[in-house]
Amino acid sequence: MNTFLEYIVKNLVDNADAVKVDLIESDSGSLIEIRVAKEDIAKVIGREGRMIKALRLIMGTVAAKLSKKVRVEIIQ
Repeated sequence: MNTFLEYIVKNLVDNADAVKVDLIESDSGSLIEIRVAKEDIAKVIGREGRMIKALRLIMGTVAAKLSKKVRVEIIQ
């Protein structure tokens, strides 16, 4: 699941080498942390937050298919 998100994010940003996606599992669900270069944060968030909302929607749909809960966060 996190490799799929990493693939998407790497194609959005200019500095693909700085992209790091971590998956943290817990009893209540999963947390996916996205780390990108400072100059690429705006590209991941998007205009009015549309891009991060779309990423969260995609990952929520994938998690629902696997009967899991997931949260997606951008970490600086």
